Amino acid sequence: MGWKGAVRSVGAAIRAAERDSKRRQRELEKERKYYEKMELLEQAAYEVSVFENHIEIIQSLHKECSEKIEWRVVVDSKKPNEPRKTTHNETKASYLASNYKPGYFDRLLGQADKKQAALNGAIPMAQQEDEKEYRNQIKIWQEQVADWEESKGMADKLLNGDKDSKIKVIKELNPFTEISNLGSNMTFQIHENSIAEAEIHVHGIDIVPSEKKTLLQSGKLSVKNMPKGEFYEIYQDYVCSCTLRVANELFAILPDNIVAVTAVDEVLNSKTGHLEKLPILSVAIPKKSLESLNMQLIDPSDSMDNFIHEMSFKRTTGFKPVGRVNISTLCNEYECR
Repeated sequence: MGWKGAVRSVGAAIRAAERDSKRRQRELEKERKYYEKMELLEQAAYEVSVFENHIEIIQSLHKECSEKIEWRVVVDSKKPNEPRKTTHNETKASYLASNYKPGYFDRLLGQADKKQAALNGAIPMAQQEDEKEYRNQIKIWQEQVADWEESKGMADKLLNGDKDSKIKVIKELNPFTEISNLGSNMTFQIHENSIAEAEIHVHGIDIVPSEKKTLLQSGKLSVKNMPKGEFYEIYQDYVCSCTLRVANELFAILPDNIVAVTAVDEVLNSKTGHLEKLPILSVAIPKKSLESLNMQLIDPSDSMDNFIHEMSFKRTTGFKPVGRVNISTLCNEYECR
């Protein structure tokens, strides 16, 4: 897929094997309009299903990714072939004119000469139609050539580590819609060694429910405060799942071998005693290491041990602020491109 083609289709480029939690979410959204007509026990079951589905979604963001752009294939691609002018309309019209044989009624009614003249007159019209089709094909070809030239130019720059081109690709393709729909927003920077770093503002307190919904044996709804340990575990999985998803999306649109992702949230700064937006996870993710993981089966939090990372987390207290991974030294340990 070329650069322009990717821009046009990235919104529809999510893999067809959509995870079950997303399909279930759509089903629940359809059921929402019938909520007022449900019996109390049906409403209770629906509320629990929505709650459980949300938890599953925020813990499984890493299981999907956009279609990968093969920039090496783009840079090696050939210029589109210029269309050749055809005469198929003229050929057809000429054949009909030269092979016309008046029938009995044409001769009887004196229509033979008139029909022959009409067939002869259709030839220049057919020539004009051939010319029109050719001009349309040339116009399409010129657009394809412009797309090809821009795609090759972008691919060349990206493969050579051009920082501005990386930022342009990230901003224009923006494959992070699902994460942003959950309330997380991102910023990006390209470091001097050409490594891309994404900073995710995860807003975990807003995303992870503070209440837990379950069904009692009677079928009625039970709403209780989420146990702290369970809340923090879900929170950690959400942050790590976001991080893996962002890294995967960056590898899908950039020809890089390593990226850095830093998750930021509002946490207590023990030095100031105030809540501040600080890093709670910073990780350097090599492409090969990420590709070796079975995304459908991993625990996103446990998977961080596969990478150089900074994270301070306890089940009883949650995240503490951490420093960022040392990006300046990463190219010494990994092949950046």
